[in-house]
Amino acid sequence: MQRRAAERVQREERRIADAVLAWYDRERRRLPWRVEHGEAPNPYRIWLSEIMLQQTTVKAVLPRYDLFLRRWPDVAALARAELGEVLAAWAGLGYYARARNLHDCARVVAERHGGRFPEDEAGLRKLPGVGDYTAAAIAAIAFGKRATPVDGNIERVVARLFAVTTPLPAAKTDIRAFAETLTPDDRPGDFAQAMMDLGATICTPRRPACGVCPVRPDCRGFAEGCAEALPYRAAKGERPVRRGATFVAVRADGAVLLRERPLHGLLGGMLETPSSPWEEAEPGGDSARRYAPVAADWRKLPGLVEHTFTHFHLELSVYRAEVGQDAQPKRVAEPERCLWLKPRALAGAALPSVMRKVLLHALEEDRVVSPAARASPALRRARRRSA
Repeated sequence: MQRRAAERVQREERRIADAVLAWYDRERRRLPWRVEHGEAPNPYRIWLSEIMLQQTTVKAVLPRYDLFLRRWPDVAALARAELGEVLAAWAGLGYYARARNLHDCARVVAERHGGRFPEDEAGLRKLPGVGDYTAAAIAAIAFGKRATPVDGNIERVVARLFAVTTPLPAAKTDIRAFAETLTPDDRPGDFAQAMMDLGATICTPRRPACGVCPVRPDCRGFAEGCAEALPYRAAKGERPVRRGATFVAVRADGAVLLRERPLHGLLGGMLETPSSPWEEAEPGGDSARRYAPVAADWRKLPGLVEHTFTHFHLELSVYRAEVGQDAQPKRVAEPERCLWLKPRALAGAALPSVMRKVLLHALEEDRVVSPAARASPALRRARRRSA
């Protein structure tokens, strides 16, 4: 009896895998890191795409992926790049630790692995910035290993397929276990990408297209009428608010004083306008001005610059001052990390979105930001968010 039941479950799992793969062969998205049937995958391109796609949409990644490939066509080229170049090319994608880890990983692969990525999950997990999901995705897609990556799309598909009603994140263990039972021995990379596509195009968070879903006959969530509501999620607490003061010093030649943030931590290695610490209480008046990077007549600008990070919301008061050509950063500004950047160089600088918002708030009306910088996509997005 138990044997027959187990065989029935295996047949169901195989039927689901076959249906997903058949659908993928017809409907797959054409993406630049994917290869046609019979072509050899490029591990570098797959790794690059997987790192970029973490917490980011395909639409946002496509132009940046193309830029990276043109500048650094292989892992050896990326390993030779300066970190500042990589951070500047990454600016606007967010989660900047990914860019630092990307650069570290390229160097490790080039220097310790002869330019070849490890082929199994265990070896891949030892690389900087490669966790369980990314290791499984690369192992399956690049090397054809039977591995089961579970991203947000796959998580949603599996939760609905098996009607997993435990709220996330507690449900993650069960969802992973169910996903592993579906992964076939043959074409595991195609199956992983098929499940990603299914979640992105059919089994969407809202209004899933169940009528054209290839696994609808086996979907318990659909049968029970709760597919769209799954996966359930535990209620999140309110995102805390941090506040700070930031200072935009402008020289007579239009150059702006910027500072490189510490390499480790939030926005590590990126450029910022010198700022006070970001804390619950906003420093005001003389308390704020003690963080001013140069001696000058600082004036507080109307309004706030706001930006939301994963774990907190930030509100920045912006101070501006015009300074002479011989202005030197004070000790509080950590002069060894400061530099003056002219307007023409701002568009290509390693500035995170929050600091582009600050510069727009302080400089745009004076046309200090160059036309090229104002036209950049990252600045246009910042303008919309700070309006």
